Amino acid sequence: MSRKKNILPLAVGILVGMAMSGPAAHAAVEYLQALPSTNAIYLDGQQIQMEAYAINGNNYVKLRDIGEAVGFNVYWDGAVQIDSNSPYTGTAPKTESTTTAEVPKADYSQGELMPNPQAGNTVTCSDGYVYKITDVSKYQNSMFASEETGALPEPTCDWSLLDQPELPAPEANHFTSGGKEYMFVRNLYETRRMQYTLYNAIGDNPQTWQGGKPVTRADGKPLVTVNLTIPKDANAYSFWPWRSSQITNLFNSCPPGEYFLEAYDVYCDGAFRYTEYYIYVK
Repeated sequence: MSRKKNILPLAVGILVGMAMSGPAAHAAVEYLQALPSTNAIYLDGQQIQMEAYAINGNNYVKLRDIGEAVGFNVYWDGAVQIDSNSPYTGTAPKTESTTTAEVPKADYSQGELMPNPQAGNTVTCSDGYVYKITDVSKYQNSMFASEETGALPEPTCDWSLLDQPELPAPEANHFTSGGKEYMFVRNLYETRRMQYTLYNAIGDNPQTWQGGKPVTRADGKPLVTVNLTIPKDANAYSFWPWRSSQITNLFNSCPPGEYFLEAYDVYCDGAFRYTEYYIYVK
């Protein structure tokens, strides 16, 4: 089985209940039947069309649809964000940043990749196999998670002085094993998490960072280089769930070197299982 088990995390289909019965309702939702609601919805006395579902006697609609209809912004930015003072766009406000590169965005429904899979999405894999996603209930909801992964790490040193490798192209690989269908989707967002965690480890280690800048070799080349793809023949170390210590401890044990990082979302028979992280040093 190939080492490259492609992976990626953000839930977009957020539902808001018009009548909810408390936290216990959330725990039971996945076991209840959801049917399209036939109830009319009115806004200021005018009937509007809005996707709604009847679940356990209650009507549910998407929070983002309410925001669009009423006129306030709803977007995902490590958490659900509601901006009552801004018109609806569905996206986070643009901010200036000199250290954080933007993760390319695409759409699963178009056969491309982005970190917000939804049940019903299909992905065309590298072998031409069309893989249908059926369950994302464990996406960013792993019972084994030991650290929050909503936001990417903040700089503790000047990242602009370090290697700035380009993100690899989106990628999804499929294979069959033991009668089960697997898909491994390259997770670009989590790849950035690995990269930025390594950047901070470089800045925190006196062997690789002195006087406000990275230490270089006698020929002026950096002691540490960073790559965001791993050679196919490399014997990479892997781990899950996310633990930043897996990168910082490895780095501090042998700071100088060439580091290769990758992250992949793993699916089995349509269901998301976990995000796996790979690191190789030479």
